[in-house]
Amino acid sequence: MIHLGDYNTLRINRFTAHGAYLDAGDLGEILLPEKYLTPELHEGDEVNVFVYLDQSERLVGTFETPLARVGDFAFLRVAWVNEYGAFLHWGLVKDLFCPFREQMPPMQEGKFYLVHIHIDEESRRIVASAKLDRYLEPAPEGAYFPGKEVEVIVRQRTPLGHKVIVENRHPGLLFADDNAEEDLRPGEVVSATVVKVRPDGKVDLSLRPIGMKRFRDFAHELLNALREAGGSLPFTDASDPDAIRRRFGVSKKTFKRAVGTLYRERKIAIEADSLRLLPEKRVFTRFRRKK
Repeated sequence: MIHLGDYNTLRINRFTAHGAYLDAGDLGEILLPEKYLTPELHEGDEVNVFVYLDQSERLVGTFETPLARVGDFAFLRVAWVNEYGAFLHWGLVKDLFCPFREQMPPMQEGKFYLVHIHIDEESRRIVASAKLDRYLEPAPEGAYFPGKEVEVIVRQRTPLGHKVIVENRHPGLLFADDNAEEDLRPGEVVSATVVKVRPDGKVDLSLRPIGMKRFRDFAHELLNALREAGGSLPFTDASDPDAIRRRFGVSKKTFKRAVGTLYRERKIAIEADSLRLLPEKRVFTRFRRKK
């Protein structure tokens, strides 16, 4: 079975002046154009090629690497626009078509848009759509546990935070209060930590680890900040929450817990209006001299 818009391992049937013809089973043969051939290729060899439709709507194979494949979400640049729609550059000779009805808002040449790549049911062509929600599915119960690290694609900023796509299939939200210091851009791929899966199947996320790991990580960051500041910072566990968030990008609760941990470990001292880094204790090992 041939997977259009994806990689396929196919056997070389024969060579002609146009290239190599690959065995496509019930579909007959697929051309691998002559420009991709090398002396090392022979009849009977198997090659891994990306299969798509050329300008004449014929199945062809290529060794070129597309920026995405069918089923993916991708942030692509519009190469040109005509009366039928927009054509996006996706790393292949033939640009990817996005009809006007699948654009939101109308696409402009030279700009980037986040799209979903799929096979149109009517034409059976590979096309793109900027109407992303129809290609997302709710995360099922138990799909993600709190603290799990996932890959997300940034969609857009909202008053609540950044809308994202989780693991190329589920809708999610990176909350603004957790990620105020992050300058995320549409199309950017980042790692995030699952906070919870809501009853509607949307995934709440944070750019920071949660639970004990979050506090340990920030405690380490706070120590480094003290070292870089020369051993003192004008903050205490009584400091203003907004000032803490602007400086460190964490909540006051996280800050206070990290300060308490470092204080108990005798790594910092809490002054009236500042935190002070304590000298690291040197550990000596006593060796007994051999007689």
